[in-house]
Amino acid sequence: MPHSPVPPPASLPPPLAPGALALPAIRSIGLAQPFGWLARGARDMRRGGWLSLAHGVVPAAFGGLLVALAGHHFWLLAGAFSGFLVVAPVLATSLYAISRAIERGEPVNLQLIIKTWTRWQYSRYAVSGGYWSLVRFGLLLALAGTGWVLTSAALITLLAVQPVNTPMDFLRHVVLAPGHHVFELWLTLGGLLAAPIFASSVIAMPLLLDRRVDVLQAVLASWQAVLTNPAALALWAALIMGLSLLGLATLLLGLVVVLPLLGHASWHAYRDLVEPGTLPERLPPEDAA
Repeated sequence: MPHSPVPPPASLPPPLAPGALALPAIRSIGLAQPFGWLARGARDMRRGGWLSLAHGVVPAAFGGLLVALAGHHFWLLAGAFSGFLVVAPVLATSLYAISRAIERGEPVNLQLIIKTWTRWQYSRYAVSGGYWSLVRFGLLLALAGTGWVLTSAALITLLAVQPVNTPMDFLRHVVLAPGHHVFELWLTLGGLLAAPIFASSVIAMPLLLDRRVDVLQAVLASWQAVLTNPAALALWAALIMGLSLLGLATLLLGLVVVLPLLGHASWHAYRDLVEPGTLPERLPPEDAA
């Protein structure tokens, strides 16, 4: 009598179908969880010291230079700031690395920052893990930001009651224009374009830094996190936008604190949302097996 086949152990995950992408399990979280991310981000910012604050000082100084040089060219200024907000998840990569090191009890120093930006993906896993995936994803986000600025400029040019050439023109002829709804339309269009960018990037960059995945895996995992926790991540998006606008409204000085705070908090968002145990870890070359 033939023996029945022995089933595989229950602890092993089922094999992937040919061509299937390995995605991490996504956790469900509470609605108020984003406030906890901010609290833990503030803790990491204190521990990171001047290295964390430098991630806010440098962009704020660069923004001040942009205002000084392009203050009378509204679309150039709007394009620069819009592009910055879109690619901010990429620029915060070394903030994720600082939070990761704090979590592991590893030293936080300038060498960590340099290694993150220059050597993190130089390993024998570079091809299978998505070589320079951080940079490639940053370029995709930059293209998305450029598309928004061009779309926005076309909309305002066609519908504004007067030409818009300076920030004050935008305030008078778009935001405060009586009897028109250009500003509301502009905000609605911006939200429709920003939503898929946020959904694609909310955990993608920390995941790319932490695990050997490619851009497509990271983006799909990010969308899965949003679809699993729509209310909590809508709140997180609102907090990011509100704090970013606060930083801009304080003559950019608030960005010195807001940017590192959001960067560290985004790492904790990734850690709470993603169960990465099934994915291989991405290690610096001297630590890789």
